[in-house]
Parts: sequence; structure tokens; C-alpha cells
Amino acid sequence: MDRVAFESVRKIFRHRPALFNWLGRERSGETVALKDVSFSAAGSEVLVLLGPNGSGKTTALKLISTMLLPDAGSVRVGGYDARRDPGAVRRQVGIAVAAERSFFPRLSARENLEFFAALDEVPRRDRAQRIKEVLRDTSLEEQADTLVMKFSSGMYQKLGIARALVKRPTLLLLDEPTRSLDAATTAHCWATIRALARQDTTILLATHNFAEAAAVADRLLLLHRGKLLANRSLGDGETADALRDFYFRLTGEIDEKICNR
Repeated sequence: MDRVAFESVRKIFRHRPALFNWLGRERSGETVALKDVSFSAAGSEVLVLLGPNGSGKTTALKLISTMLLPDAGSVRVGGYDARRDPGAVRRQVGIAVAAERSFFPRLSARENLEFFAALDEVPRRDRAQRIKEVLRDTSLEEQADTLVMKFSSGMYQKLGIARALVKRPTLLLLDEPTRSLDAATTAHCWATIRALARQDTTILLATHNFAEAAAVADRLLLLHRGKLLANRSLGDGETADALRDFYFRLTGEIDEKICNR
């Protein structure tokens, strides 16, 4: 059974059109974020959603987590339909949230993780060991008892990943997990992702970073303007430059960085 499966998923955001906005899609008051997208992911697979901002990556993750529901098609996690059995889906899914307002600023990192472990119904006897493990895996051991209000943006990023891992999800959702991290911590994060996959965790990672995709992906989904342009496996040793060339060849966009060299 697939760990996660999208079948012809469409997601539309409806809004009030801006006054004097003459763009066609704005006049309709709708933005189609995902257009009939289908894919699946098996256990122990790292599936990277690659695409620019606004391509539908984060929308796809929110649909899997049940934060959003599809307007058409189906989203299934571990055989459960996200619309019909959202509770069963949420028990299997961990999603990394790095926003400051997602944590209690006057509690330490450890205390925040204790709260979320209880919220996710982690057995009391297991909480201390689980928290110790995720603090180690996210390089937060030295900051475990520091108040979160003193954290940098990179530390918030790591704490968000730790929060997602403490429930030991079978499906882990990561939205640009190395944003704001330094080079050494980024490399450690990539190694942690690969190690989790070896432990039968399915990982969906959204990014627009070619190096990140090349470092961790077993398979790549290329999203562009809500459409799935490619679904392909990555071979050993595939480089960021090769992925960049592949991306611009399919999307027809111009790589401004290359043009400005």
C-alpha cells in the first residue's frame, strides 16, 4: 500500500477580486493552486516537491496534513481518506512548523517538546527518551533548556523539525527545512532525512533548492503553476546542476543567475 496517494487533486482558492484588477484569473475571483495532480509515495521514500514559490508545493503538504481539503480528487494517507478520516490521517503525519508563534516563547525547547509530545499522545513513559533523541537529531542538545524567545530563526527551524519528529510519524512533511540554517547544520539535516528514510519513514520535502533536492531525493516531483510537469527517480550522483538544467528545460523559464554571470 502507498504511504500517500494523490488522485486527480484540484485545489482552488476563492477570493474577492481587487478593484481595477484586469487580469483574467483575478476577475473570476479564483486561484487554482493545484490542477488535477496525481502521484504516490511508498514507505522509506524521500519524495521532493521541487518548484518556485507559488507552484503548489505548500498547498500539497497542507492537503496531506488535513489543514486543507481538496476541491476535487482524493488524498489518501496509509489507506485513509483525508476528507473522510482526518483523525486517522493526522495520527500518521508529522509536519514541521518553524514559525515563532507556533511555540511558547517563555518555555524552553525541551518544555515545548514535552507539551507537543503530550498533545500528540506520545506515551508518558516514552516522552523523555523521544525528546532526547529529537534534540540530538536536530543539533539542539545545547539549547534544550534555553527559552525559545531567545532562539534565532535557524533554531526555530530546527525546533519545528524536532516537534514533527517527536511523535515518530510514518509520514514526515518538510517545507523548506534548511531555510535559515548554516552550511554545517544543513548538511546534518540532510543526513538526518536520509537516516529517517532508512527507518521506514516516508518524507515529502518541498523546496526550490536544487542542491537540497539532489542531496536527499529518491524521486522528484516538478511542480509549476499548480501543474505536475515531471515525476521521476533520481539516480546516484545526480547533481544540482543537472537538476537545474532539467528544471529550466521543462518550465521554459530563464535562469537569471546564469544570465547574470
